[in-house]
Amino acid sequence: MKVAITGTGFMGTVHCEALKRVRGVEVVGIQGSTKEKSQEAAALLELPKAYSDFAELIADPEVEAVHITTPNRLHFEQASAALNAGKHVMCEKPLAMNATESAELVRLAQEKALAAAVNYNMRFYPLNLEAKQRVLAGKLGDIYSIFGSYQQDWLLYDTDYNWRVLAEEQGELRAVADIGTHWIDLVQNITGKKVEAVFAEVHTVHPIRKRPTGEVETFSGKVEAKESTEPIPVTTDDIGSVMLRFEGGGRGVMFVSQVTSGRKNCLRYEIAGSKASIQWNSEEPNQLWRGARDESNQVILKDPGLNDSLTRRFTDFPGGHAEGFPDTFKMCFRAFYQSIEDKDFGPNQSFATFEDGHREIRLCDAILESHQTQRWVEL
Repeated sequence: MKVAITGTGFMGTVHCEALKRVRGVEVVGIQGSTKEKSQEAAALLELPKAYSDFAELIADPEVEAVHITTPNRLHFEQASAALNAGKHVMCEKPLAMNATESAELVRLAQEKALAAAVNYNMRFYPLNLEAKQRVLAGKLGDIYSIFGSYQQDWLLYDTDYNWRVLAEEQGELRAVADIGTHWIDLVQNITGKKVEAVFAEVHTVHPIRKRPTGEVETFSGKVEAKESTEPIPVTTDDIGSVMLRFEGGGRGVMFVSQVTSGRKNCLRYEIAGSKASIQWNSEEPNQLWRGARDESNQVILKDPGLNDSLTRRFTDFPGGHAEGFPDTFKMCFRAFYQSIEDKDFGPNQSFATFEDGHREIRLCDAILESHQTQRWVEL
């Protein structure tokens, strides 16, 4: 399978490095916002082709699949063009800027009978797969509550800047859409319970940020010197709090923040059922806590010799050998390309499909509406 990547920033590099670890996949080229950036990235990542623009990328007959890692405002245009050119698509989240666009992408992928995925990589930590299998096996019982958070600190200061803070690039929601959707997708995937209604409040801590005269790569603000800046207004959210109602009567709470000191990339959830509870933290990803009423609590370790068969499918290293963030991309892409090999483009995949991506955008729309109207909004 020959693959090309659009986007040369942080995520483009992560995708490229993960794809090089997937058997049977070859990355043939990359395309950035300028020809010069394309050439720089191709040289850095040791790729044979540097495309001048996206049109040249999708016109390449050698390319069978496209990975989209560009700013959000480009996702719809690029995913549509790739599908129309007969290419399979793996898109960074969010799938599009609004639900109208994402619904059209779902329709187009179905019409073209192509594999179409959104990269919610958090699903592929081995112990999240283990958690899902335990829920499916009934080991938690009926789901009573789901709560947790996703917190970072890379936008803590008003001098921290990235294109994601701009509504015209990211969308009206940022913390909720950028990291909150990871949390929501993950807990829905683990429990099999969809969100039915939301009540939300979001907040912008820094309505004015100081933008450097040059662009800033994601997460690089702490190490890059800022020689000169200009003030810019910001309307996207730094913090979000959301109450959730799930199918089957479960209740939930999600808190997201990109301004929490010391939390670098910390997704946490706790799922409580009638028989047991489980808790997981992305900064300690190789441990899953299990809580019980009438027996001792447990810490379950990532160990393919002891974990469920599905977990073993997406675990490459033995117990005691940690697997982390880069491995989740590899496993997500492995599942995606296996579906292409199997010619299975249906909705029930281990990875997030365009249908899942569309639902996440509808959820964001409901969260924004709830914040604006201060009422429960049903999906």
